[in-house]
Amino acid sequence: MNDKANNGNKVGQPSETELGRTLVEKNLATPEELAECRAELKRAGQAHSLGELMVQKGVLTPRQLERVKKSLEEIRPAQQIPGYQILGRLGAGAMATVYKARQLSLDRMVAIKILSERYSKNPEYVERFYKEGQAAAKLNHPNIVQAIDVGEAGGHYYFVMEYVQGHTLYDEMASGKVFSEAEALRYILQVARALAHAHERGLIHRDVKPKNIMLTQDGVAKLADMGLARLAADEQAAQAEAGKAYGTPYYISPEQVRGEVNIDFRADIYSLGATLYHLVTGRVPFEGPTPAAVMTKHLKEPLIPPDHINTSLSMGLGEVVEVMMAKRRENRYPSTKNLLLDLEAVAAGESPPQVHKALNADTLSALAKGEQKGPQTEDLVGTGGSNTAVYVLLVLLLVSILINVLLALK
Repeated sequence: MNDKANNGNKVGQPSETELGRTLVEKNLATPEELAECRAELKRAGQAHSLGELMVQKGVLTPRQLERVKKSLEEIRPAQQIPGYQILGRLGAGAMATVYKARQLSLDRMVAIKILSERYSKNPEYVERFYKEGQAAAKLNHPNIVQAIDVGEAGGHYYFVMEYVQGHTLYDEMASGKVFSEAEALRYILQVARALAHAHERGLIHRDVKPKNIMLTQDGVAKLADMGLARLAADEQAAQAEAGKAYGTPYYISPEQVRGEVNIDFRADIYSLGATLYHLVTGRVPFEGPTPAAVMTKHLKEPLIPPDHINTSLSMGLGEVVEVMMAKRRENRYPSTKNLLLDLEAVAAGESPPQVHKALNADTLSALAKGEQKGPQTEDLVGTGGSNTAVYVLLVLLLVSILINVLLALK
């Protein structure tokens, strides 16, 4: 947007220049009609506004004029950011509104997130907003929405990022779509690689969910919205957030529900597991009448394995999701790279080696101690989960004992 286009702006009202340009861009008026009305206004000495005259001449309806004015008023904060031409609104969340814009210096499309006026007056939210930009700037990965700039203009705080031509994973799910195992794994693998990149740099996302996964027109998944991201080693931020449940109820990890201080990469693994669960079953892992009820279930209610809901799923996928969503984070994957190995194996039609390796080691250890099942094994496979491997081992052990007894009798 150039300075000339801003001349004549009044607070809360679009300028005649803005209005005229927008009417032509939206094909509500032709350039010739606009020029004719402007010439008539000049002759009449501004007796009417441009919009009123166009309605009077039948170029526009009153309702069309009001809609255009409202849309221009909504994007007014974004219009004050130097170096960018605002093209329209992409969407809005609880804390911010996102606009599509053109970065004039490089002639490229970008997305600009602007913190709402309500939150702009709160230093805590402003600081978090800046941290989002700073966190995203540390990352450079094809499956992460790239950060470009963060700053303040005219009292408005903004964050400029890569514009992704496409939609979110949630948009596809909203129509009731249940993803096939292969398609779900294709997207989840890309996000897992993005998370591995972030985790290696000490960053945790803390809000992995379908709405924060963008899909390009070429089928590339990109992790977006680093709004809750922070450095895992940031003790000051961790202490400030102690006791607060940051995250989204349907996908939040148990330790985030409890407001624990030392949240780490395993919270992202849990949320990614909940997202995968939703993709392949068509329903969230836990439901309830209120956010608090849902979060309580993350803490206490056993997970119904996804392959028990959608029987077309492989046992391997069910096992991976159960480990990703173990209540105790000690029983989840010890690294995002370990998770990737299992996701890649299942995508290739193989058994998840990391799950089976941990399962066998823990089960044999428990049996050696005279225990039927150790607490870690119970969490690793999930209560009510895919326990086939455990039962096989128990049967083999009993058969071995029986053979030894028979040999002794001889």
